[in-house]
Amino acid sequence: MSPDDYVRQNLARREMRSLEDPTYRLSENPEALLAMLGVLDSRGALPPVSIDAALGVPGVMCAVGFLSRALASLPLHAFRGGEGGEKQDGQLAMLLNEAPNEETSSFEWRRHKWQQVFTGGRGMSYIERVGTKPVAIWPMDPKEASIRRRDGRKYFVYEGREYRAADVIDVCFMPKSDLVGHYSPIFLGRKAIALAIAMNDFAGSFFASGGVPPLSLEGPLPQGAEAFKRAQADIKRAIDMAKKAGAPFFGMPPGHALKPIGIEPAKGQMTEARLFQIQEVARIWGLPPVFVQDLSKGTFSNTEQQDLQLVKHTLGQWAKAFEDELNLKLFGQRRRSRKVKHNLDGMQRGAFKDRIEGIARAIMTGQMTPDEGRALEDRPPDPSGAGAKLYIQGATVPLGTAPLGHNGGPPLNDNEESGDDADTDKTQD
Repeated sequence: MSPDDYVRQNLARREMRSLEDPTYRLSENPEALLAMLGVLDSRGALPPVSIDAALGVPGVMCAVGFLSRALASLPLHAFRGGEGGEKQDGQLAMLLNEAPNEETSSFEWRRHKWQQVFTGGRGMSYIERVGTKPVAIWPMDPKEASIRRRDGRKYFVYEGREYRAADVIDVCFMPKSDLVGHYSPIFLGRKAIALAIAMNDFAGSFFASGGVPPLSLEGPLPQGAEAFKRAQADIKRAIDMAKKAGAPFFGMPPGHALKPIGIEPAKGQMTEARLFQIQEVARIWGLPPVFVQDLSKGTFSNTEQQDLQLVKHTLGQWAKAFEDELNLKLFGQRRRSRKVKHNLDGMQRGAFKDRIEGIARAIMTGQMTPDEGRALEDRPPDPSGAGAKLYIQGATVPLGTAPLGHNGGPPLNDNEESGDDADTDKTQD
């Protein structure tokens, strides 16, 4: 089967698939829709999860906000040439690193894209061109867009217009098998998020009642439904009056007692369970726990290692996905003379002393010019021009050589004897 046949079979199964928020689609999450319509029996069921409801969980809000801001703040440079190519500072660099269009800054554009990726599961922007030259990049709302295949080619439909896939910058959290649909992290982790919402709601209702759990009345009960209601109302009124007055006790009918119903929060390990849900939320987005403000198991050393893990195993991978998409859509499949790349050094700056020592070592070992080191600290180049050269410490020489001889001759090999030494040896013999 050729790739075209595979595409046509997928096209026959589904001509169009909406990119709307999957948490509200009947085919993706029927229990949420049924609960919203009041059809689903809510007894014993976790609350339905939407993007807005999920962002109400502090851990989710922290994870999405941190990742989107961190990726949007990375410097994004355009280069000409292969590895080690020259950094460009033209219109394309301005679109990527300053303002993709006349209405949006680069930070806002990229933060919006990553927020869509880490909530609904997909972030998109279309490229406005004059001929083949990109002149603007405009963000798209994934909930208002749809995607279709026609004759084996992918097209995006947005606000009544159709865009080729080559003109749409498209990054998704996790693609489906047909490479058209996608998975949302909030939809995939909806059970863990719903549990966090349920525990938050329980804690709110518990403390809103003054910390008084549901109670049962034990003792001789009055006969008849109306008599029982009156007794219940009297006891409730006594409790409310005691709470208002700040009294530590209230009166009860003789022979009656109130006992709590259900599990107390402490016995149900509510604090530990809520802390565990923070860690579950961090796993959904692949974040080390310290970046969702969970320092329960943090130490001086392992929090520093989590900082390295963040760049290597989370931010670096998403930056690579965005770079590849930009390179493909901005320059085409076969244009290898230009590329776009993030500068991850901004996430690894560290303390001032460590940063300066690292730059000094790179300069002294010939890996970086002084001007390049000054540029990392946003300082101007050396006006004398000497900072544009590579330097190395004078004591660093190739293995097997020695410094210049006394008479200014060529370096001596430490495995060979000088003429003077040889004559001395002969005289001694």
